[in-house]
Amino acid sequence: MLRVDVIREYEIDETEIEKEVEEAIGTRLLEDIEKVYADSIRHFEMGSILKGKVLAFMPSDVIIDCGYKSEGIIPNEEFDNFSELKVGDEVEVLLEAIEDDSGLIKLSKRKADRIRGWEKVITKYKEGDIVTGTVTRKIKGGLLVDLGIPVFLPASQIDIKPPGDISAYIGKEMTCKILKIDEARQNIVVSRRRLLEEEREELKLALLGEINVGDLRKGVVKNIADFGVFVDLGGLDGLLHITDMSWGRISHPSEMVNIGEEIEVRILGIDKEKEKIALGLKQKTESPWTKVDESYPVGAKVTGQVVNIMPYGAFVKLEDGIEGLVHVSEMSWTRRVNHPSEMVGIADSVEVLILKVNKDKQEISLSMKQTEENPWDSIEEKYPPGKKVTGLVRNLANYGAFIEIEEGIDGLLHVSDISWSKKIAHPAEMLKKGDSVETVVLSVDKEKKRVALGMKQLEKDPWESDIANKYQVGGVVSGKITKLTNFGAFVELEKGIEGLLHISEMSDKKVADPQELVSIDDEVEVKIIRLDAPARKLGLSIKQVSKASQGEVKPEAETTPQ
Repeated sequence: MLRVDVIREYEIDETEIEKEVEEAIGTRLLEDIEKVYADSIRHFEMGSILKGKVLAFMPSDVIIDCGYKSEGIIPNEEFDNFSELKVGDEVEVLLEAIEDDSGLIKLSKRKADRIRGWEKVITKYKEGDIVTGTVTRKIKGGLLVDLGIPVFLPASQIDIKPPGDISAYIGKEMTCKILKIDEARQNIVVSRRRLLEEEREELKLALLGEINVGDLRKGVVKNIADFGVFVDLGGLDGLLHITDMSWGRISHPSEMVNIGEEIEVRILGIDKEKEKIALGLKQKTESPWTKVDESYPVGAKVTGQVVNIMPYGAFVKLEDGIEGLVHVSEMSWTRRVNHPSEMVGIADSVEVLILKVNKDKQEISLSMKQTEENPWDSIEEKYPPGKKVTGLVRNLANYGAFIEIEEGIDGLLHVSDISWSKKIAHPAEMLKKGDSVETVVLSVDKEKKRVALGMKQLEKDPWESDIANKYQVGGVVSGKITKLTNFGAFVELEKGIEGLLHISEMSDKKVADPQELVSIDDEVEVKIIRLDAPARKLGLSIKQVSKASQGEVKPEAETTPQ
């Protein structure tokens, strides 16, 4: 780079040079003539800024006369005002080189302008000064700003926050602060960010000195996060937390504000030491909980909208800022609700009853089921004992089957009430889920919300007939094997009448499994060896029938039923 202190300017009078040459022609030798020209050339020092005149225009260059024996050529693009340039115009140019062989001189208009511009800038400005210029172009690491000469604005110094695409600033006027002037390198670095930070610091101090808790203040939404919004109050950002944006429920701050939007907020808290300000938006209006007792008295029925569902219940919005909880236990009189989503969905409109209001905790307890009549209140009148009902098998348990006799009301059909005579270990032996069955109501417990049902009671108990006269000990009868156990088999003598054929009474042979001797649906002839009518028990034997036919067993005396 060229140092400013070595730049000189010379004005050469061409007429005087020619006069000296004419004198030399008459009085000196040829070498003296060359010496004269050499002496005049010494005035043209490299790096000098010379004054020249426009002699002519070529397609891509301008011919300049600087007073030397040869003219200089400068490309058109080095002239900012080339369209206005005309022959005879005086311009300043930089002498870069003189070609010894050809005698041509190399000139630069652009470099001359830069040197003149640099002289003006360092004369006019110093580090720390505020300057304004136009952004001309983007270069590696930042922008060039025209102050008469191009100065460097680093990308990190354009704005307080990352600027994004810095090309958008090209052509715009920008005010900056001079950070550094390097005269040796003819380089100037400026910063817009430093200027903004200083201005913001002044505004911050002024803001902290004038605001008070409770004030209403306008600001611009600067940033939006999940937890809230940062609002630029002019010098300092305040935090508007999501919980202070609305009396009602919102999922995200972006539902209420946008970046760049001007909003009015209330000052909730000020920490001058930490330079933090808490803001509120909902506090601009009165809390709806102030008169909640008047708006929602206990016992009132109101309509609301489901806004949230949790495992333990559903939250219902009664108005903006007022929500109540319907506990899962308050959703239905009859249904077994495992999760609130079985009863309601988000945005559903539901009718609820106000159960309890806690103004201090801002809680309201609601009920859905209590807006309707409790069906258990009239269950005894609707299902008196002895009434026949038809329902669907809803579930099976070891001890019985649950029969839905109407929506939400189940009755229990105990395993012992399925059949008069069959020994049923599990209701699945007779029923399956989804079956439609007819039952009779045995009893109703309103307080415990229980209904007992029976199937066998639909028919007459076969043991209530004169069973002792029909089946006597010692008698031989025919029957069918209906069930096998590890201790024997059950034999059906007639519908509803079964007897036990113990494994020890099947044969004289010792066997471990009754299936070695009999199978389901086998027709067998058995002898009645025991009879207990009250207990509904019959003891049967096959081996005694065989012995009697062989004459090995004498007829037994008839026994009295146990």
